Amino acid sequence: MKEVSRKPIDVEKIRKDFPIFNQKIRGMPCVYLDNAATSQRPNQVVDAMNDYYQIYNATIHRVIYELGEKATDAYEGAREKVAKFINAKPEEVIFVRNTTEAINLVAYSWGRANIREGDKILLTLLEHHSNIIPWQLLAKEKKAHLEFIDINDEGLLKMDDFEKFMNEEIKFMGLVHVSNVLGTINPVKEMVNYAHKNGALVLVDAAQSVPHMPVDVREMDCDFLAFSGHKMLGPTGIGVLYGKRELLEEMNPFLSGGDMIREVHLREASWDELPWKFEAGTSNVAGAIGLGAAVDYLSNIGMKNVREHEKQLTKYALDKMMKIKGISIYGPKNVELRGGVISFNLGDMHPHDIASILDGEGIAIRAGHHCAQPLVERLGVVGTARASFYIYNTEWEIDYLVKALEKARKVFKL
Repeated sequence: MKEVSRKPIDVEKIRKDFPIFNQKIRGMPCVYLDNAATSQRPNQVVDAMNDYYQIYNATIHRVIYELGEKATDAYEGAREKVAKFINAKPEEVIFVRNTTEAINLVAYSWGRANIREGDKILLTLLEHHSNIIPWQLLAKEKKAHLEFIDINDEGLLKMDDFEKFMNEEIKFMGLVHVSNVLGTINPVKEMVNYAHKNGALVLVDAAQSVPHMPVDVREMDCDFLAFSGHKMLGPTGIGVLYGKRELLEEMNPFLSGGDMIREVHLREASWDELPWKFEAGTSNVAGAIGLGAAVDYLSNIGMKNVREHEKQLTKYALDKMMKIKGISIYGPKNVELRGGVISFNLGDMHPHDIASILDGEGIAIRAGHHCAQPLVERLGVVGTARASFYIYNTEWEIDYLVKALEKARKVFKL
């Protein structure tokens, strides 16, 4: 679907599509600020999935009856929508459960065939556990070495570290696009280009970028890219791995069984074409259809508009929150360099206490290490509280958050 031109988002109109905001939490408005963990779903996504279950529920592929053909068309139509959304080809879009599975697929199917003893894999301190642990396991198995790019005090990658490591014959790099803790937006296009010049392949963890800003895999030129549907208005249990066709063609399947085969004999088998080679078993048809509906919804708004709305909201929140006595805010100060994520601490309060008090005010935020424990340790704290924004959030909710944080400060006599 063609993206509309940039224009201000009509947040009040958007909020009407999300029934969850009609309810009260302990008699107070539902203020949802945990979008980096998962987003809410609009009626359009739920309706699309219900239509599948209620009107044309059937298994897909190799069917010769009408319901199955309609289900197949909807499933593959969703793939085409996703491909267009990130400027990929449909055969380069693999449906998986989530970002974690996508990264594990690459580590298993590409990594085990290509990483050798002594090879170096480069990661960053900004990575989510999902883009650390698969490479830890692979490195241990293959006796390879992991290297990590450090960050500066503002939460930006130290590019001198990056260039130094790249001159040491890195074979593969895993790189987060937007940090789920600091909101840091990494210069992935420039880093991918530099990595390729030095002979390394790159996987981009785009779980926090594809839902919030325009992402073009052709322009980025990454080799692999992973993201989840549930962070972009879609359902849980569906995600995407993008891979360059020539790489996917060379890789063995991650899972094996039904629907990923061309032929099976007692002692040998051959695999189906892309992308189905990597989609073993009964697919999450409803999930893919829901993700396709979410892509339609976001495309109608326009991803440039989504990004602009979040920049304005983040700037407003930073300006308001920095006036709170005793608060510590982590990550880049420039909203051009960060997504709609603000991690913070308030005096010596434990982040869980902050989240608990805010919950009492009907405000949902995240607290802890956010599945990025090495990064939180690098910050020198036990954890952080985190507020994260999306298309349905408003300045009024930011004001409400600040008021609740002031209340928490007084409760703890900070």
